[in-house]
Amino acid sequence: MGSGQSHSEELKSEKLSTPPPLEKDSPIVVVGAGTWGASTALYLGRRGYTNVVVLDPHPYPSPISAGNDVNKIAETISWRPSGGEEDDRVPVETHIAARTSEGWLNDPVFKPYYHDTGFIAAASTPDAYEFVKEHEITEDMSEYVPLAGTEFRQAMPEGVLTGEFPNWKGFWKKRGAGWVHACNAYVSAAEEAQRLGVRFLTGTPEGKVTGLLYGDNGDVVGVTTADGKEHRATRTIMTAGPYADQLLDFKDQLRPTAWTLAHIKMEPSELPLYKNLPVLFNVERGFFMEPDEEHHELKICDEHPGYTNFKGPCHDPAAESSGSIPFAKHQIPEASEQRVRNFLRETMPQLADRPFAFARICWCADTPDRRFLIDTHPDHPSLVLGVGGSGHGFAHITSIGGFIVDELEGRLEKRFKEAFRWRPETAVNRDWRDLQGRWGVERRVMDFGEVKEWTQVRDGRDY
Repeated sequence: MGSGQSHSEELKSEKLSTPPPLEKDSPIVVVGAGTWGASTALYLGRRGYTNVVVLDPHPYPSPISAGNDVNKIAETISWRPSGGEEDDRVPVETHIAARTSEGWLNDPVFKPYYHDTGFIAAASTPDAYEFVKEHEITEDMSEYVPLAGTEFRQAMPEGVLTGEFPNWKGFWKKRGAGWVHACNAYVSAAEEAQRLGVRFLTGTPEGKVTGLLYGDNGDVVGVTTADGKEHRATRTIMTAGPYADQLLDFKDQLRPTAWTLAHIKMEPSELPLYKNLPVLFNVERGFFMEPDEEHHELKICDEHPGYTNFKGPCHDPAAESSGSIPFAKHQIPEASEQRVRNFLRETMPQLADRPFAFARICWCADTPDRRFLIDTHPDHPSLVLGVGGSGHGFAHITSIGGFIVDELEGRLEKRFKEAFRWRPETAVNRDWRDLQGRWGVERRVMDFGEVKEWTQVRDGRDY
């Protein structure tokens, strides 16, 4: 005990160090039914917990969840841990990727939604090309085909890539990467969790969490919802994504950051040509994958370090800034539209001027080092945190719930415990404009408060 700690503080500390015992029938509340909430619910159901409720103001698949999307980039790796000492010399990111790969390749809940079509990583300037070589080449170089300029056309059927690819250089990995149907995988996890007995209260005030409930000793004992009810719980799990910061002080460890996407409608006659395409990703321009089968739309994302919302929508101009506040919008800034179209002019100019069929902003929450935050809160031992997707959270839907439930059960491996720990010291004097290793035409973090014009896309859909 430090010299400044009173006896009462010591007793409180002792109380907080031992949360109530956790049994299979203990009430557990999961706050947030997005990607990580659905994955956590799945793993709780699989491990036999029988009194679990997931709360969210939106129905699943949530219209504001990053996982409610037609496709996401995914990559699998062949390395598997052996259990020997050599595992300790392998980066923790490789261990995470191995668990995630196992899910995409073998878990029946997720396997149907992974498409191994290949992956192309590219850049348009020398510095970004060096970044690609360092960060996107994950295995032996012999697994990759180098491409430059119009050589990129050879990676897809004739007539797809018709652009000149000015100053482009990159690599084509033909197998071991591709895309996943994000929304279908997300829904599959939630539906399997429900089949296993997990309850979802979503889409009504009954599911909107308005605050955490605290006991006399300061521990979290559940949540309150917008319908005025209290949901008491032995454990509360926070998987509210970029909205988590509105329910708990994360000491600046989370920065809600948004990206932008648009869809272009394809003609039925075009679909066979654009089937089973490898993912094309230029770290400075953007990326696209093949059109989805349901709506026949090609999704394109412009690449940039992200948008924040420190001074835009949802902020009271007369109040002090309350951080970057997420909000839902099925439009994108006009500047983003121009970046999408410029990307298409370099790759598929035949599509560059087609009207958008759909557009929206997509939120995530960045930690300072872009590692996940999965830990028991140091001041609230009954509160488990599962946040900080940092732009790559969805790809790990197959495994992330397992990590969170491991932490709940007190058996998270040491390597993950250290990587995912509560670490406010990393956010001291945080630079909210930090690019965090991201590239893009706009080499800066932008803010929605700067946006003057938005697109006017009419789609009438909820996803």
